[in-house]
Amino acid sequence: MGILKLQDLYFKPYLHKDEIKIIVKHLALQVKRDLPKGEVPIFVGILNGCFLFAADFIREFNGNCEVSFVKLASYNGISSSENVRQLVGINEDLTGRTVIILEDIIDTGNTLQEIYTIFKDKKLKKLKIATLFFKPDVFRKELPIDYIGKSIEDKFIVGYGLDYNGLGRNYPEIYQLSTPPKMKNIVLFGPPGAGKGTQAEFLKDMYNLVHISTGDVFRFNIKNKTELGLLAKKYMDEGDLVPDEVTINMLKAEVNKNTDANGFIFDGFPRTQSQAEALDAFLAEKGELINGMIALEVSEDVLITRLLERGKTSGRADDTDEIKIRNRFNEYNTKTAILKEYFDAQDKYYGINGIGTIEEITQRISEVFDTL
Repeated sequence: MGILKLQDLYFKPYLHKDEIKIIVKHLALQVKRDLPKGEVPIFVGILNGCFLFAADFIREFNGNCEVSFVKLASYNGISSSENVRQLVGINEDLTGRTVIILEDIIDTGNTLQEIYTIFKDKKLKKLKIATLFFKPDVFRKELPIDYIGKSIEDKFIVGYGLDYNGLGRNYPEIYQLSTPPKMKNIVLFGPPGAGKGTQAEFLKDMYNLVHISTGDVFRFNIKNKTELGLLAKKYMDEGDLVPDEVTINMLKAEVNKNTDANGFIFDGFPRTQSQAEALDAFLAEKGELINGMIALEVSEDVLITRLLERGKTSGRADDTDEIKIRNRFNEYNTKTAILKEYFDAQDKYYGINGIGTIEEITQRISEVFDTL
């Protein structure tokens, strides 16, 4: 879960889908436990917000029931209006029936008041209210609420059926209104020999960013025998891959050292989707996000020639063997393909032509960076 932008507002992660599932299941079990054995209730969902909650709740109820919906409207932007309009009523004969209202969120109680008004003359056996979320700080009505999934503070939330101006309902998690991010962060990618390190130095100076190279961070921690460095070295000495958690914790420490930075260049990280997700989640906790993945794109033939030429003076053994170079490309392409898909799905992937002078390539990157 990363920072979510809907129109002009930003939202940070608040509740993971697994937490929501637990809340919904608990509510369904409570309702079922309180019903007389054999009774078939009618669940009435309040649209539009409750459609995901209602679907999950009814599955968790796991018993005979009837389902209907009523549509009400009381929100304008992020503010609950004082006026509730009944848009679509209910047509079933409810005489002598137990009706359980499924609400996504109860705040001021205006919608709840309208619900009680709608069902007042329906000759019900019983009317009960089950709400996924409840905002006690702003609730102004003397009305009963039978089942509450989670009480929350009075901050606007979206996701899991809840929306901001029609957007955000489709997300399986809940996000809370946040302040706009202050940093500009990029993931810089490029195949071996593309000049990624050189460009990182230019960008760092041009935009006053902090350059975090995974290789440099590893070397620093191992050389200085930090707790994480010793742990990483232990895995490396045993011929094992360093777990993502160790790598991520090293990077977190670097970010936390530079809380006043204008932003970060992440170089060599993430390398997998799970790492990308962990980075998004970490930054989201701080109200920040990855603005874009900038990838230098250069053909392999050009790079092989460039690396073999570099190998004559660099002293790096992996720059002198074409087979080893191609193996490095294969590894890069495999990992980049996964990450390209991940960031592209967020409209954050930017491929940059990596052929040209250093200045020309820097200019191309800058033109993208300035739009982020």
